[in-house]
Amino acid sequence: MGSFLSQLSQSWGNIGSALVITVEGTIGGAILALVLAFVLGLMALSRFVVVRGVARTIIEFFRGTSLYVQLFWLYFALPVLGFKISSALLCAIIAFGLNFGAYGAEVVRGAINAVPRAQWEGAIALNMSPFQRMRLVILPQAWVAMIPPFNNLLIQLLKSTPLMSLVTIADLTFEAQQLRSATGQTAWSYLFLLVVYFILAYILTLLMNALESVAKARLGRGTGLRGIFRMRPADPTGKSLGAGLAGAGTEIEPVEAANLTSKTMGAGGPGGGGV
Repeated sequence: MGSFLSQLSQSWGNIGSALVITVEGTIGGAILALVLAFVLGLMALSRFVVVRGVARTIIEFFRGTSLYVQLFWLYFALPVLGFKISSALLCAIIAFGLNFGAYGAEVVRGAINAVPRAQWEGAIALNMSPFQRMRLVILPQAWVAMIPPFNNLLIQLLKSTPLMSLVTIADLTFEAQQLRSATGQTAWSYLFLLVVYFILAYILTLLMNALESVAKARLGRGTGLRGIFRMRPADPTGKSLGAGLAGAGTEIEPVEAANLTSKTMGAGGPGGGGV
């Protein structure tokens, strides 16, 4: 134990750099995944068969193949074909974004489909354009339901970052292995790694809970920021928004389209806000 603590204190600089790399990989992959999730999710809802087909093909391919293989293909196989990604970290971010973006696309599609039909009809009755319907009425409600499954995907992405050590990136897992080699303390080295990953995951959970509370408050049904310290903020109606969303069947509590539009656009009726 003494030798482990001594080596740990000497390695703080490397561990700090590894922590930054791990966070960069997580955030970069999450941003790319979020963008792809919305693009592919909305494409999957298109009325055009070709657009839906392209989206389904991409989603099923990246969901149906291993992240491990995708990362290795981008890092080792792509250069053989004449395309070399500038850095190993960028390669990992792209792999994370493609893989988790495919899963996220199903979350987006399921959340939008879960918005009650009455909300769509109310927006149409207010003479909104398709873009206005989606932006002002549908997405604000669907977004609340997306956050919990997005939180799960974000934690899974964080837990996938040890794969970066397999493509020469000195992340937390790499430094834990170096610590283990230097001290011979396998149990303590990996216990340290477990604790660090748990702390990172819990911080992400708190941030996502805060985001969920803010999103609910915008719809007039939030519990306040005190709910962020729960592992899963309680819904004031007693329903669990977004629970089991990826498997479909989740129902979002209806919010009157006219009221929601009034809050969002700052207008009192269909004549306001330029609708």
